[in-house]
Amino acid sequence: MDNSLILMKILFVCTGNICRSPLAEGILKDKLSKLSIHAVIDSCGFESFHIGDHPDARAILVAQKRGIDISGHSSRLFTMNDFDNYDRIYVMDSSHYYRLNRIARNGDDKKKIDFVLNVLYPGKNISVPDPWSEDHDAFEKVYDLLEPVCERIANDILQKSIK
Repeated sequence: MDNSLILMKILFVCTGNICRSPLAEGILKDKLSKLSIHAVIDSCGFESFHIGDHPDARAILVAQKRGIDISGHSSRLFTMNDFDNYDRIYVMDSSHYYRLNRIARNGDDKKKIDFVLNVLYPGKNISVPDPWSEDHDAFEKVYDLLEPVCERIANDILQKSIK
């Protein structure tokens, strides 16, 4: 893809990169695709125990139910290069936020980091609960939290592309 056509580069971060962040990635990719918006959307995690794994089967099922296929996602770790490669880095909870701020190299890195739910609730720093140790309903709730966030991000990118 021609980088001149890419409007935004967004990274979602969670713990193992098998539940929350791949759901957010899949939802946003789907919304941007429907709007014919070219963007780089990815997700990653901090814990190495899931490197290379596909998303949790419950996350796949919840996304599939809405016509989104995240089954091909492969978990990866956050790297320092991610600060250079992405315009926005959205975290799912406070542990991710503080960890990224601790390793940020400078103020420019720190400006890219935000809680994903701050898109809808600016400055509230609300966490997206980790559904991994919960039942299927917890994954449904996470999807329901992330869907309007991704809708807003997609619409914001669309508005910027029109200007």
